[in-house]
Amino acid sequence: MEKAVNILGIETSCDETAAAVVRNGTEVLANVVSSQIELHQKYGGVVPEIASRAHIEKIYPIVDQAIKQSGLNNADIDAVAIANQPGLTVALVVGITAAKTLALVWEKPLIAINHIHAHLQSAMMETTDLQLPAVALVVSGGHTSLYECENVIEPKLLGATIDDAAGEAFDKVATILNLPYPGGPSIEKAAKDGNPAAIDFPRTMLGHDSLDFSFSGIKTAVLYHCCGQDMKGRNRVDKMTQKEIADIAASFQAAVIDVLVKKTEMAADRFGAKTILLGGGVGANTLLRQELEKMTKQSGRKMLIAPKKYCTDNAVMVASLGFHKYKAGLFADMTLEAKATIDN
Repeated sequence: MEKAVNILGIETSCDETAAAVVRNGTEVLANVVSSQIELHQKYGGVVPEIASRAHIEKIYPIVDQAIKQSGLNNADIDAVAIANQPGLTVALVVGITAAKTLALVWEKPLIAINHIHAHLQSAMMETTDLQLPAVALVVSGGHTSLYECENVIEPKLLGATIDDAAGEAFDKVATILNLPYPGGPSIEKAAKDGNPAAIDFPRTMLGHDSLDFSFSGIKTAVLYHCCGQDMKGRNRVDKMTQKEIADIAASFQAAVIDVLVKKTEMAADRFGAKTILLGGGVGANTLLRQELEKMTKQSGRKMLIAPKKYCTDNAVMVASLGFHKYKAGLFADMTLEAKATIDN
C-alpha cells in the first residue's frame, strides 16, 4: 500500500489566518481558521497593517492547533504548503516566514501555492470523477478570473478583471447602501426581499470576444442611482425604505451574476469544456451557484462548486493543491518571496 501523504497548509493572504492538514489531497484531518472580520468592519475593508499584526499574533497558535486537531505529530507531516501569491504583501510575508521556519526545523519540503489556483482546487478536491478540460471561475474580493484547466496544477488564465473585482464591487455597493462589511453576504441578504428587475443596471461585457471582466461601471451606476450624478443626493440613502434598498441590492446582484454566468458560458463553449468549476468567496453566493448550475445543466456539462465552508480563504485548499505539487516534485526553496500580484 502506498504511503499516505500528509500536507500542512498555511494561508495568510488577506484577513484569515488559517492552517490545515490534508491527507492525500482529499482527507481533511484538521482545518483551523481565525477570521479578522471584526477587526476590519469599522473601516469598511481590510487594513493591511492591522491584518499583518493579527497574523503575527495568531499564526503559530493556529498551526499548533491544526497539528493537534489532526492527531499527528510533526514527524508525520510530509511537506509544508504556503500561499505566497497573490495577496497583501505584509500578510503573505507572515505566513511565508512561518512556513519556511517549520520546513527548515522539521526538515520537510516547502511548497509554494498560488492562492487563486487553490480556490480552484477547493472545487475539485471532493470529486472522484473529474472530467477535463474544465473552465473555472474564481470570484473573490480581489480577483475575478476565468481559467482553462487541462490538469490540476497548471490552469491557464483566460480572462480577469481589468478594474474592480466582483467582490470589491459588492463591498463598495454595500458601503453606498450603508450595509455591513463584508459586502457579499450583506448584499445577498438584502436582495432576498428585492426585485432583481427593478433597476436595469449595466452589464459590461467588454466586447464580443472578451473574457475579461469590469465591475467599476456598475458600482458607479449604483452610486449615481442613489446620490445623483452631481452627488447632491448623498443623504438620500439614509431616507430610503428597506424595499428600495432591497430592490437596488437585488438588481445589482442580478447584473453582476448575469455577466459572470455569460462569460463562463462563453469560455466553456470556446474551449469545449466538459466541466465548469466555481471557487472563491463570492462563490458562496446562492444565486450565482443556482444560475451557473442552471446554465451547465442546459449545456449538458458537469458543475463542480466549492463547498461554502471552503469558498472563503482557508488552508484546506492550500494543502490539497500542495499534495498534487508534492507528487509532481514541485518544491520551493528558502528564497521564496511574497508576490502581491498573480503570475498568471
